[in-house]
Amino acid sequence: MSRRSGRGRRRTPLTARLAQLAPFGAGLLLAAGLPPWGWWPLSILGVALFTRLLDHRDWWGRGGLAFGTSAGFLFPGMAWAFEFTLPGYLAAVAIVVVITGSALVLVPPTGWPTWVGVPAALALAEWTRSVVPFGGVPIATPAQTQIGGPLDQVARIGGPLLLAALVGIAGVAVARLVARSWLPAAAGAAVVVGVVALAAVAPRGQAIATMDVALVQGGGEQGTQADPESAALVYARHIDRSTDVPVGLDLVLWPENAVNVDAEDVADTPEGQDLSELARLLETTLVVGVTADVGSDGFRNEAVAWGPDGTIVDRYEKQQRVPFGEYIPLRPLVSSLADVSAVPRDAVAGTDPPILETDAGTLGVAISYETFFARITRSAVDHGGELLLVPTNAASYSTGQMPALELGASRLRAIETGRDTLQTAPTGYSAVIDDDGRVLQRTSLTEGAVLTATVERRTGATLYVRLGDLPFLAAAGVALVVGWASTKRRPIRQTGRS
Repeated sequence: MSRRSGRGRRRTPLTARLAQLAPFGAGLLLAAGLPPWGWWPLSILGVALFTRLLDHRDWWGRGGLAFGTSAGFLFPGMAWAFEFTLPGYLAAVAIVVVITGSALVLVPPTGWPTWVGVPAALALAEWTRSVVPFGGVPIATPAQTQIGGPLDQVARIGGPLLLAALVGIAGVAVARLVARSWLPAAAGAAVVVGVVALAAVAPRGQAIATMDVALVQGGGEQGTQADPESAALVYARHIDRSTDVPVGLDLVLWPENAVNVDAEDVADTPEGQDLSELARLLETTLVVGVTADVGSDGFRNEAVAWGPDGTIVDRYEKQQRVPFGEYIPLRPLVSSLADVSAVPRDAVAGTDPPILETDAGTLGVAISYETFFARITRSAVDHGGELLLVPTNAASYSTGQMPALELGASRLRAIETGRDTLQTAPTGYSAVIDDDGRVLQRTSLTEGAVLTATVERRTGATLYVRLGDLPFLAAAGVALVVGWASTKRRPIRQTGRS
């Protein structure tokens, strides 16, 4: 048998198997940029590998590549769901793989349409994940792979969609560099550098005053489940830690679910009286995460603000509920197929703007899961929010992945809105974040702690707050349509790589 060379060389079984795993490997590289790992350059290499593998593939080939890459990205990126149930984890990943893969399969298969299609598809996947299913599950997305890297500041211009697109442009530039296609590589690099430079001078708001604040983290073990006994312990720990808070600060923030009452109004409970007295003793605005009953089969997840005189001055009820965590979508159907006893009651979704009007200022609020949704914090700033509060609770997760993902999302929201951000959780992470998304202070997991800091009340709007997602979503759609229109006008070679 004659030896073949070049492209015609026969692959060995091992080489063929490795080639089949390459799409999954591209996804793993992309996932490496997510918190808590944070190796953002590897995510760009993952996009570069995806781009190289895409060349001249037909629909079936692109489908295998798109869904294989999505699986490689999301199986580790959503590993936090495995901590609750294996079937639920597999189902959740499968749904999100379909959503992400469906966007990636739309990339045209060759030439410059591929080069513009990859960033457009990543932006489309980012947007789709923010709205479906069940109102969106935007946890572990391409934009989140760049938190803490040099690209994250572009969120000030275009939020998560532009950031995801820029990951695509950088990946395409690397792919063209490897292919020694110098002009497209240089053009892609120039776009990345240009957008990052623009972000450095883009409007970011301005400080109007400073605030002295404290964040209270009661401490305790990770991996705990909600029950009356643990709820009482969480409350007691936060009361105890609050004795370390200096008197006379402008704001004291407790986490989500720090108080759980069997009443519709926390003001009518012993806990409410305690918190009223605490606010008076500390001479501060006290914001506390409260879970309260709504009838016999519902509950309210809210942030309640007490003024320095001990009266409740405002409330914000969580809008974006956690599907299968705070409510069961299609409960009658789902309950006939699975055990839903872990979520016996559905949270009631709030409808008011995500702000608290207090003596300390107008405070934007994103409760826990809401910090993954850019539209919540954009709305907070649109309604006058001068500082962002993220009271959260990740104590039910036994590992640090979800706390790290939440902290990363809060950093991204700070950049997008140009607002200092305070995140606090019963067992961590609690953090003070500036408007550049830098973590100035952070607790460790499980410790009891009080963080004190001086932060800025800020006003003014970033470009992203003004523009929102629509211009970038439209640009992504146009890029894909134009790319496919160009591809159909010219034949696609079925061999080789350009």
